[in-house]
Amino acid sequence: MVGNPMWERDKIIVLGHRGYMAKYPENSLLSIRKAIEAGADGVEIDVWLSKDNKVILMHDETIDRTSNLKGRQKEMTLEELKKANIGMGERIPTLEEVFEILPKDALLNIEIKDRDAAKEVARIVSENNPERVMISSFDIEALREYRKYDDTTIMGLLVDKEETVPLIPKLKEKLNLWSVNVPMEAIPIIGFEKTYQAIKWVRSLGLKIVLWTEDDKLFYVDENLKRLLGMFEVVIANDVERMVSYLSSLGIR
Repeated sequence: MVGNPMWERDKIIVLGHRGYMAKYPENSLLSIRKAIEAGADGVEIDVWLSKDNKVILMHDETIDRTSNLKGRQKEMTLEELKKANIGMGERIPTLEEVFEILPKDALLNIEIKDRDAAKEVARIVSENNPERVMISSFDIEALREYRKYDDTTIMGLLVDKEETVPLIPKLKEKLNLWSVNVPMEAIPIIGFEKTYQAIKWVRSLGLKIVLWTEDDKLFYVDENLKRLLGMFEVVIANDVERMVSYLSSLGIR
């Protein structure tokens, strides 16, 4: 398994989900800056490839939900995409722009939404301190494609369905995985104990655990996160300030 000193820390790593999406436009430069200012160790972002081969930040397949314009980013040029307002006057950023504003010691989890972006993402990462980067995706083929161009940057397998779980041991070897990125949504679906045991099994394979969620309340309800202490290395939160404050209150931040 690839190791990386920047990701091997004595404290739990807090990443802002799509920047600081609880308070600012998701996947915007403003959101990313505010996450770092609020105490995050880094941010998680989502990337696609534009029509003219630029790596841009966007979660969905279209810009409809998060901007004042409509369209599929893969069918739009960067110039066209830059005309969209994604909130608070922010424009759709490129991956290069993210590296330009991030402090040198800030971590960056790049989630590949579009497997066609893998080669260009690898090129940009190679030019911008790959040691601070984690590549992740739900799309196993996207991870395989990325590994063709970069076999050392740490990689996390995003899991959102149970059928992926039995594949983890083989994928760990084939993709040189660093982590499995587990949704807190597993707890209400399969129960806390089954989730805990699944995480324990993944850790027994020598893999790290990254926790994420669409809804931060799952971290706090029934003290889920507190009950999982010692079982994860990274947490991706929508509300950075609340997470940093919570971990501090537990004496582990």
